[in-house]
Amino acid sequence: MRVRYEHHSALPRIRVECCLCIADMVTASAPCYNDAAPHDRCAPRISNDQARAAIPFTFAMNPESLLQPHVRGLAPYIPILPFEALSRKLGRAPETLLKLDANENPYGPLPAVLDALRTYPYYHIYPDPQQNELRDALAASLGVPASLILPTHGADEMIDLLCRLFLGPDDHVLNCPPTFGMYEFDTALQGAHVVDVPRLADFAVDVAAIERCACYGEDAGTQSPKLLFLTSPNNPSGNLLPDDDLRRLLALPSLIVLDEAYIDFADAPSRAPWVLDHPNLVVLRTFSKAAGIAGLRLGYGICPPWLMPHLLTFKQPYNVNVAATVAGLATLRHSDEVAAVVERIKATRGRLYAGLAAIDWLRPYPSHANFILCDVLGRDARDVQRALEARGILVRYYDKPGLRNCIRISVGDEAALPVLLHELNALP
Repeated sequence: MRVRYEHHSALPRIRVECCLCIADMVTASAPCYNDAAPHDRCAPRISNDQARAAIPFTFAMNPESLLQPHVRGLAPYIPILPFEALSRKLGRAPETLLKLDANENPYGPLPAVLDALRTYPYYHIYPDPQQNELRDALAASLGVPASLILPTHGADEMIDLLCRLFLGPDDHVLNCPPTFGMYEFDTALQGAHVVDVPRLADFAVDVAAIERCACYGEDAGTQSPKLLFLTSPNNPSGNLLPDDDLRRLLALPSLIVLDEAYIDFADAPSRAPWVLDHPNLVVLRTFSKAAGIAGLRLGYGICPPWLMPHLLTFKQPYNVNVAATVAGLATLRHSDEVAAVVERIKATRGRLYAGLAAIDWLRPYPSHANFILCDVLGRDARDVQRALEARGILVRYYDKPGLRNCIRISVGDEAALPVLLHELNALP
C-alpha cells in the first residue's frame, strides 16, 4: 500500500492506494472524493486528528540510497579551474595571467563572430531542434551529407550520448591512455567498464594489443567491447593516428569513435569522409579550439546513416543554444580567417618547441595540436607548475601511468612566447 499527502485548497487530503483500487480519504467533515464505496481492503475515512498526525509524512530511510550503486562511488572529473577562480586564487588581474593550461585558442572568436552575436535579434526564441541551417553549413564545409551530422553542446555531449546509447552495466569500452579523461568518466556514468590498452613509449596506439582485447570476447563466447575511443591528434601527447592503424582498427567488431578536436592544427586531413564507407566509425569535431569559442560549447559528430535516427530521437530537443549556433555559422562563413589564425598558432608552436628543446631539463614531444607535452628531467614537474603559477603562468601538470613527471603547455599568442621562455629559463 502507498500513502501520499496531497494539499487541495485549505483541506488536507490523504490518498491511500492498494493493489486493487484507489480510495481518497479526507477529513470527516468533507465529502468523499470517490463516488463508489472504497474497496474493503482500503482504509476508511479518517478524522481531522488522524490526518494531522499523518502530516508531514516522514520516511525512515536515507534518500541517498536511491542513487544508482555505481554512481554513489563515482570519482568526479577534475576540470581546469575557471579563469576567474584562478585570478582570485593568485591575486592577479585576469589580463596579467598567461593561461596555457586548457588548450584554448588565445585569439578568441573572430571579429565577425562577435559582430554576429551582437546583432542577432532572436535570442528570446527557442532554437531549431534539428539545427538544419548549421548542419547544412557544416556539410558544405566537410563534404559530407548534412543528414550525417549532429551538432551538440560541445563534443563532450556527443561522447555522453554515445555512452548512454550503447552502454549499460557490465558492458566494456576500450580506452588508450594517456588520453582525454572524458571517455573513462562517461563510461563510468553508465556503470560500464573501461579496458585500458596503454599507448606505446612514443604514445602510438598499440594496435596489436587492441585487436587482442577486442577479439577476446568473441573467442571466449562473450560480448566484445562495444566502443573504442581514439584521439587524433591525441591529447595530451599531440601525435596523430596513422591511416593504416585506423583501417586495421575499423575491422574490429566495435564502434570506433575518433575524436578530432585538434585536427585543424595538424598537417593531415580529417577522417570525416571515412564515415561514408565505414558503418562503425563516428568522428567528433569541435568549435572550441580552432574557432576560439570554447565558452559557447559547440561540437558535432559525423555519424553513419543507421545511427543518426537514434541520436536524433535520444538527444535533448534544444541541445545547442542559439548563441552557439550563431557563432558557429559566422565562423563557417569566415573559414579563411580561421585558417589564418590556425597558421599563426602553428608557427608559434614551432618556435615554442625550439625554445623548450633548448632548456636542458625539458624534453618536448613533437605535436600536431595546439599544445606541447614535455618530460621534466631532474626536477619535480609539480614544483615547476607551481613556480610558473606563482609567476602568473598556468600550465598543466601530469603524474600518472604513462605520464610521469610531465607538463603540457598550450600554445599562446606571439606575445606570450618570450615571457614563458624567460620564466622557464629563470627557474632555479
